[in-house]
Amino acid sequence: MKNALKIGFLSIVALLINTASYSQCAMCRASVENNVSNGDTSVAAGLNLGIMYLFVMPYLIAMVLGYFWYRNAKKRKAKIA
Repeated sequence: MKNALKIGFLSIVALLINTASYSQCAMCRASVENNVSNGDTSVAAGLNLGIMYLFVMPYLIAMVLGYFWYRNAKKRKAKIA
């Protein structure tokens, strides 16, 4: 119970801490537009790859946690039977 309380408290604190991280969006867009207009698409491709990387990470973490939960539940079930 103590661990669940600690995790809940830390989750709430993490959600309440807010940092301004949107300041670079206009700079990235301007940089990409400038490079694409000059014929260089490598910066845009790298930016898209970074966005996809950030998009996949939460799902990957959820899958790993689900796998460990399933494996632990399977061990408990085998131990009981």
